[in-house]
Amino acid sequence: MLEEIEEMAQTGILISIDGELTGVLAISDPLKPGARDVITILKSMKVKSILVTGDNWGTANSIAQEVGIETVIAEAKPEHKAEKVKNLQASGYTVAMVGDGINDSPALVAADVGMAIGAGTDIAIEAADIVLMKSNLEDVITAIDLSRKTFSRIRLNYIWALGYNLLGIPIAAGALFPSSGFRLPPWIAGAAMAASSVSVVCCSLLLKYYKRPKKLDALEMQGVRIE
Repeated sequence: MLEEIEEMAQTGILISIDGELTGVLAISDPLKPGARDVITILKSMKVKSILVTGDNWGTANSIAQEVGIETVIAEAKPEHKAEKVKNLQASGYTVAMVGDGINDSPALVAADVGMAIGAGTDIAIEAADIVLMKSNLEDVITAIDLSRKTFSRIRLNYIWALGYNLLGIPIAAGALFPSSGFRLPPWIAGAAMAASSVSVVCCSLLLKYYKRPKKLDALEMQGVRIE
């Protein structure tokens, strides 16, 4: 009976009266809306999802199959979750941990980026680096995509500033003067350096107009379209 319950992604609790087994209670924690869609999108973003839970193996495997997660670690205590995070980091992975319970707190602290569900416990929220205020799993996708866009913009700023200075500094130093007689006045050189800083700042400010991935715009969760 317990095996049948676990195969339905439920946790079985045995009930006894006067030391004699009299029944079994099946308890289930329903999946968050659109969990399978979120996992699918994460896969398309080359993000590997791993389920680490304190539930038994039967329930964990059933949940994992339902949402499309291939790697499962069940019956994990809080310290085991944190240990798994550290093992992944030691293997060269950048680890983001998403959790909402007290048992997730050590792993949230150990991860490179800890994400707490807004409706979770205060301890988990305090331990996390990012709090998903709407408690929607699709915000995990938005957070990762925004982070990638931010780092992309930082790299672009570095390339722009480096190219600008590699071109401008030799001219300001008079590299073209012997061959062409061209010399850059100091006030123009100063203005050009200021323009370089302004261009970098303006490029960064474009993140203000960030829009989340189009995949989320068409994502429907339990019949409700996300807008």
